[in-house]
Amino acid sequence: MFPVLGSVFKDHQIVDHGGVVRRHELTDQEWELLAPLIPRAATGRPRVSDRQVINGMVYKIRTGISWRDLPERYGPWQTVYTRFRRYAIDGVFTRALQQIQARADAAGDIDWLVQIDSTIVRAHQHAAATGRKGGISGDEPDDHALGRSRGGLTTKVHLACDGKGRPLALLVTPGQRHDSVCARILLERIRVPRSSLGRPRCRPDQVIADKAYSSRGFRAYLRRRGIAHTIPEKADQRRHRLRRGSRGGRPPGFDRETYRRRNLVERCFNRLKGFRGIATRYDKTATSYEAAVSLASLLLWARSV
Repeated sequence: MFPVLGSVFKDHQIVDHGGVVRRHELTDQEWELLAPLIPRAATGRPRVSDRQVINGMVYKIRTGISWRDLPERYGPWQTVYTRFRRYAIDGVFTRALQQIQARADAAGDIDWLVQIDSTIVRAHQHAAATGRKGGISGDEPDDHALGRSRGGLTTKVHLACDGKGRPLALLVTPGQRHDSVCARILLERIRVPRSSLGRPRCRPDQVIADKAYSSRGFRAYLRRRGIAHTIPEKADQRRHRLRRGSRGGRPPGFDRETYRRRNLVERCFNRLKGFRGIATRYDKTATSYEAAVSLASLLLWARSV
């Protein structure tokens, strides 16, 4: 016997308010939260429902399928793709992510003990077939954030998350780019708008990072901004400091108990890579791939508030 309408299908679909919500689609509660953040056309001919199109985008990055293989229930695939590209170039998902962060910050729900790290993502052969330098967007880098390493073509996703393991800012670079080179740029991308008048909040209370970020320049940068930090010292840096004696300076402060919380950023990466379109890069342009990561981050926030 098949379950009647109103029950829960754990593997294929769930029922919400009497209607079927399929896997990888937004629930009514998530859509109510996201709908005000999605721009709507004020004029023009009637278009495909925003929720239908956003569901198509979510289905695409969750399953990693080609745009042309989108199920017909999401409308013409060209419509979903065109609107996704428009949102990507306009930074719609980035602004929506900041707005949902602003709501959480106003409610005191953000833990400003920030962790930063990066992860390597393999690029599929479809992502490498750009065939041109640069792109139609002024923000598109010439290398499309594709780097060549021993593992082939790769992209690196740099992430800053709050003390509850939710993304605050992200940066996409070629896979061979070192973490410490991008650390300042990543932290400067944290911009949580205020619910009232005032500048966005950009400064964490404390930063936790691994040894890849252990450099005198980055520590000095954090001190100038008044940001406490917990970063372990590299073995060669410690030997060099001890060899110089009193001229080597004091050892950097390190709280082992605080450092144990760094696993939250690793768990955040794990949730993001649950989206197959994030775990493997299929997008040709860095703008589209970064927008896909932003959309996945937006969904993590929508399911946590």
